[in-house]
Amino acid sequence: MNKIFILILAFSLLFSCKNENNNKLNISNNTKIDSSIKYAKGFDIEYFKNYTKIIIKSPYPNSVKNYEYYLIRKGNNVTNNLKGKNIIYTPIKKIVATSTTHIPMLELLGKENTLIGFPQTQYISSDKTVSLINNGKVKELGNVQDINTEILLNLKPELIIGFSLTKGNKMYNNIQNMGINVIFNGDWLEETPLGRAEWIKFFGALYDVRERADSIFSVIDYKYNEAKKIASEALTKPKVLSGVLFKDKWNLPAGESFTATLFNDANTQYLWNKTQGRGSLVLSFESVFDKAKDADFWIGSGIYTILEEMKNSNPHYTEFKAFKNKNIYTFSKKRGQNGGVIYFELAPIQPHIVLQDLIKVTHPELLPDYTPFFLEKLN
Repeated sequence: MNKIFILILAFSLLFSCKNENNNKLNISNNTKIDSSIKYAKGFDIEYFKNYTKIIIKSPYPNSVKNYEYYLIRKGNNVTNNLKGKNIIYTPIKKIVATSTTHIPMLELLGKENTLIGFPQTQYISSDKTVSLINNGKVKELGNVQDINTEILLNLKPELIIGFSLTKGNKMYNNIQNMGINVIFNGDWLEETPLGRAEWIKFFGALYDVRERADSIFSVIDYKYNEAKKIASEALTKPKVLSGVLFKDKWNLPAGESFTATLFNDANTQYLWNKTQGRGSLVLSFESVFDKAKDADFWIGSGIYTILEEMKNSNPHYTEFKAFKNKNIYTFSKKRGQNGGVIYFELAPIQPHIVLQDLIKVTHPELLPDYTPFFLEKLN
């Protein structure tokens, strides 16, 4: 995993190192630069002469309100027109993150040493950040829905990167009342893989490394679209099933989700690609079997990593064509040293690798020399 980070970071630095500290443009105070946001729908960034504005459009599901944050470089004063606004002084030196998806973005930007706290650190997979945790550099903050505020206050972070499932989050309101800045990250609500990966620009703004973030994303964008072009050359379009039963209900990606988009871009026929929603569908076994019993591939088998486990859990799994042909693949085999699934942490910022994995599995002739990184076959 660290080799992948190093390769992408090295490539990006060719474009960014010389200009990293040169991203304050000489424009009038009332003029903004056109946003460089290309795919993401949940946020925007506007650059002005004396400050930067981050607009969070989708901090939680069904949000109708925009949240605006004004970034001012440390050492500068707040101008009159910004008084009363949500002010964050940059570059950030002490940060608390709350999702494992934030970790790879910090590492790609070379800012992992600014992380001082995280709830439920056992779920972090990155060797680099796990080392910081083991050395006492990153403190455990308890449950993600009930952060230990006593430890938090002692850490004195400049900023918490939070996420919320609902509009009124009492925990974050209390934290803000303590004088700690909170900014919501809605990357998990993006419906396209590149839209989700583009949130690295959000972190780039917080650390005043805009050009580095832009160039890293440009590499990801290029590689993803190159893989998509390769997939378009496939002569077949295999049918794909995903998900498993949980408490007698089958959970699988909805048609507007991150995963469904990847299936589509890999030039496969995901059988629920016409459904609405960015999250999961909850269906009966009968409805799934009726639609997917003849699916060519079963990609995403939940916690199961061997066929025997699936058979013992529910003998009806064996009735699917994909099971009979042993065409079942999982993202869950590759884990960090604490047991966390690496895919959940790393995939959002490496969608091009996920897409290449899917192409290799479903159209192996298109990538003859490629070895999947995330996807592994169940035996």
